[in-house]
Amino acid sequence: MAKGDRKRALRGRAGRMKGGRGSGRGTAGHVRLWGRHPVEAALKNPARQHRKLWATREGIETLDGELPADFTVEYAEVSDLARLVAKDAPHQGLVLECEPLPDRFLDEVAAGDASRPVVVLDQVTDPHNVGAILRSAAAFNAACIVTQDRHAPPEGGVIAKSASGALETVPWVRVVNLARALDELAEAGYWRIGMAGEVEATLAEALPTGPVAIVLGAEGEGMRHNIGQHCDALARLPISSAIESLNVSNAAAISLYAVATR
Repeated sequence: MAKGDRKRALRGRAGRMKGGRGSGRGTAGHVRLWGRHPVEAALKNPARQHRKLWATREGIETLDGELPADFTVEYAEVSDLARLVAKDAPHQGLVLECEPLPDRFLDEVAAGDASRPVVVLDQVTDPHNVGAILRSAAAFNAACIVTQDRHAPPEGGVIAKSASGALETVPWVRVVNLARALDELAEAGYWRIGMAGEVEATLAEALPTGPVAIVLGAEGEGMRHNIGQHCDALARLPISSAIESLNVSNAAAISLYAVATR
């Protein structure tokens, strides 16, 4: 498929798939991030608009690079920072309040590159899992992750900490209708593989040579039936019978590794 045709396919009948991000734990729609890796990555991200950094002097010293001369920093004690974040959050002496990242669109990031899979998450709501999946997506050069606007956690400190900086580097596309997004990926040349533990085919057997979208459902319930029907194939990871299933973030990491090494 030519590049122009692919982009038109990804826009689809409903136009560009747009969705606003949630606010996380900040105030007035802002996002609050904590910990060295998330804060450092956000400060280096030109797409991120920053408002204020609260920090201990020791925390500032751990950052890689110089802050802009006019950047607002308020020095604080460790106990003061603890009141700005989630309970027992490992802030490492750094708390950054910033604007949510700009919306990303599927036609901007899913370019049909066979070496860069798309990760589609169906109602995965645990922010720790989504953050860990973002980290794996960065490690294995995924093009993006795709979730619904609803039934997905908002952008915020817990996801950013679990992602260890990948929230700033891996595009996160939020859509209204996940099934329609899968249809548009198919029209753009992606082979959609839904991960399901009850089927016979393994992921290695189901993988094609071209662009791939890996679809993962929530822990326990798995993919919804309608989402499975919008996949080209269902596949499982060949795990031992000694354990029933893997955590969804572990399954995502192994699936991405399989795509990278096929």
